[in-house]
Amino acid sequence: MRYLHTMIRVSDLDASLDFFCDKLGLVEQRRHDSDIGRYTLVFLVAPEDRGRAQNEASPLIELTYNWDAEEYAGGRNFGHLAFETRDIYKLCQKLMDAGVTINRPPRDGRMAFVRSPDGISVELLQRGKPLEPKQPWASMENTGSW
Repeated sequence: MRYLHTMIRVSDLDASLDFFCDKLGLVEQRRHDSDIGRYTLVFLVAPEDRGRAQNEASPLIELTYNWDAEEYAGGRNFGHLAFETRDIYKLCQKLMDAGVTINRPPRDGRMAFVRSPDGISVELLQRGKPLEPKQPWASMENTGSW
């Protein structure tokens, strides 16, 4: 497994970029705007993490700015931790066998969500291309929230 990013929701993208980039010194690595989803994702990296080998992902902070105003209560501004895995089905089965609830099953062979004992959302992503959908995952319903 490889650590990818931590996502936090921000209410003012310019103020957040000022803090994280201008003041803290992180560097914008990439940005994605979604007109359909009405959000902007900005991925930031610490300067010393930019020089890693090309085959390695740098740990990132993902700033998620939702274009429609929303108040974040109860820690909702903290989104999730993200990890990449070589076999999402194998990892999810291991977690289920250990008593972990799969909140968002990997129906698409690409993405799943679980929660830590303290309720921290953890995103699991398939490395490379998604795996072919298969049972029991393909028909498994969401459980709770993530």
